[in-house]
Amino acid sequence: MSFQIKKAAVLGSGVMGSGIAAHLANIGIPTLLLDMVPRDLSEDEKGNSTARNRVAQTALTKLLKQKPAPLASKKNLALLTAGNFEDDLEKLKDVDWIIEVIVENLDIKKGLYEKIDAVRKPGTIVTSNTSGISINAMSEGRSDDFQKHFLGTHFFNPPRYLKLLEVIPAETTLPEVVEFMKSFGEDKLGKGVVLAKDTPNFIANRIGTYGLLVTLREMLARGYSVGEVDSVTGPAIGRPKSATFRTLDVVGLDTFGHVAKNVYDQTTGEEQRVFELPPVLNKMLENGWLGAKSGQGFFLKKDKEILELNTETMEYEPVKKLRTPSLEMAKQQKGLAAKVKTLTYANDRTGELLWSILAPTLVYSAKLHGEIADDIVAIDNAMKWGFGWEQGPFEVWDALGVKESVEKMKAEGLEIPTFVQSLLDSGHESFYFEQDGDLYFFNGSEYELIPTNEKVINLKRYKKKHGVIKKNSGASLIDLGDGIALLEFHSQSNAIGLDILQMINFAVDEVEKNFKGLVIGNQGKNFCVGANLGMILMEAQDDNIFELDFTVRSFQNAMMKIKYSSKPVVAAPFGMTLGGGAEVCLPAAHIQASMETYMGLVEVGVGLIPGGGGNKELYMKHLKGLPNGVHTDYLYVASKVFETIAMAKVSTSGEEARENNFLNFADGISVNADHLIYDAKQAALALYEGNYKAPLREKIPVTGESGYAALLLGAEGLFLSGFVSEHDLKIAKKLAFVLAGGKVPYGTLVDEQYLLDLEREAFLSLVAEPKSQARMQNMLVKGKPLRN
Repeated sequence: MSFQIKKAAVLGSGVMGSGIAAHLANIGIPTLLLDMVPRDLSEDEKGNSTARNRVAQTALTKLLKQKPAPLASKKNLALLTAGNFEDDLEKLKDVDWIIEVIVENLDIKKGLYEKIDAVRKPGTIVTSNTSGISINAMSEGRSDDFQKHFLGTHFFNPPRYLKLLEVIPAETTLPEVVEFMKSFGEDKLGKGVVLAKDTPNFIANRIGTYGLLVTLREMLARGYSVGEVDSVTGPAIGRPKSATFRTLDVVGLDTFGHVAKNVYDQTTGEEQRVFELPPVLNKMLENGWLGAKSGQGFFLKKDKEILELNTETMEYEPVKKLRTPSLEMAKQQKGLAAKVKTLTYANDRTGELLWSILAPTLVYSAKLHGEIADDIVAIDNAMKWGFGWEQGPFEVWDALGVKESVEKMKAEGLEIPTFVQSLLDSGHESFYFEQDGDLYFFNGSEYELIPTNEKVINLKRYKKKHGVIKKNSGASLIDLGDGIALLEFHSQSNAIGLDILQMINFAVDEVEKNFKGLVIGNQGKNFCVGANLGMILMEAQDDNIFELDFTVRSFQNAMMKIKYSSKPVVAAPFGMTLGGGAEVCLPAAHIQASMETYMGLVEVGVGLIPGGGGNKELYMKHLKGLPNGVHTDYLYVASKVFETIAMAKVSTSGEEARENNFLNFADGISVNADHLIYDAKQAALALYEGNYKAPLREKIPVTGESGYAALLLGAEGLFLSGFVSEHDLKIAKKLAFVLAGGKVPYGTLVDEQYLLDLEREAFLSLVAEPKSQARMQNMLVKGKPLRN
């Protein structure tokens, strides 16, 4: 039987329920959001559907204000419809997927499932977003068809942003339903899917909660402060900045306590004792110190100062951090694995703390192998995708050295799980190994190749297997197969310098001769944060205007080479795609953006305007987005572009980048970031097979002198009102002059090189300004814009 999900219903409109509904809307699925009828309705309201749907409708309204935004575009709200459990359950017969996200109470859930069973059509998939209640217990007593199509789909909060989706089959779930939900989760929802077993708290919450409680226990036992623990359990060991106690504050201590209690109630012995909340946590819950939601938890913000809780006095005091020799030594190590090993084995307070936390957590993870998941890959991925760890527990164990760490564990009396001992007894010393770009994992008796989805292209391993065509310090050209090449940026922060420009020129020439198309993409932290600002500032301070002129011309010429390549060039942006990063994308034949693409021309923040053709390309993209045969108001178009650039607008999603005209209607958006390179490759192939022709060079109508005057009116008004500085106004004048096309009559047709020359001249004049240089310096040193 084949499955399709064209319509969905989410039952329960709390933070998770409304967030899941929003994400379904993000991928274009019309969704019904149901909740209870309010208990406090007046007699007049009892017959009013708007009043009866108030709970769900309020949740939908809140989606527009939440940060980070659950909706990729506010327009997606139109795909969501509010309803209630009393009046609208009958509508469930029209949906293909029903997701239950109500209170974590088995009896209440079963009561709702009975009602769903009475109205759903056969074959409708029903899932629960429970974070730990037994999937098998929930489906008891339901019809045979219900049980065959019922399973757990555990999202992590916030659903749009956190990658993990745990899929938990019941004993009665059809294998084809499990397989469909796994592929739907990856391909449509954009998630990293792991198959979990029906055990308390499944995978990520089971291990994550254990690790957090062990950390709290060791902090109390060894006399560390909250701030000291957080200073070494975050990025220093490949964990999120929120580390341990900031994470608990964000999650909410009440929520965390509920998750811990769920395991406590279903375990025995030593394991159960670990999941018992310590007195300090119970005291905080009694005080209502729940974390961010109540304004205080392990941390308290007082005025502008962040204070930490002293767990002995229960008073707040200034945050302390660990400062040990090993932290300095770790900074000298290359790669996360080496840093973690240096810190964990250090003979100082950092090493003592980390070993006392990691050793029991690694042992616990290994004990659960086979119980919570079939293999270590699922466990490691769950922790990476759900908790933001850079390394899962078995990857951490490999980093520490399995043999070395086990010897230390045994010396301290820790019981080594059979799974780990069998690895060592078989003569192996790591859970993973890589050979010719393929990754293998230990399955309990031998190494097994990790299965991969063809849509997931890991560039690091791909290059090991296939090599590169050419590389320099800034970029590499790779043969992706099927006639498509990939240009990968790999400079620091993927900032664009002459090395990358040189590779762009080479790549386009090579592709025109020997390939069907080119993808510009990478798998760094961000696609590209712009041009090499440090280099620009250094040259400007040395008055090397000739060098800067050469660099800007080179950038502009490289962008024109992308635009007029005889073979299609596809840009694959994701994450921060700012300044020069956006300028690389704008001239491409096609943009295949990740859903999480934050794109904008932000040069005004460092006292400049775009210099690589961004002004021209965004203006042209606006013009081309207008309907044919309709009178075009060039001033309106120039004003929209002026506003976008002058305000340094950055999209909060790929969809919003389209609304800001960085993407057009034909450009694509990949929901799963892991599929981005694959999707971009397919787009390049489709263009080639569609007999792609480079665009014709055409003249561009501009708004001219009268438009320039109009653009300045608004900027001067803001200056006179005190909203912008004199230097802001100077930048605005330069930008307006470029977008207006200089001192020409309204509607004059100019060529692209003319606009590029205006752009370059404006850029070079601003870069020489001391106040612009001060803005660049501030950005480089402090990472934020300076208003001067």
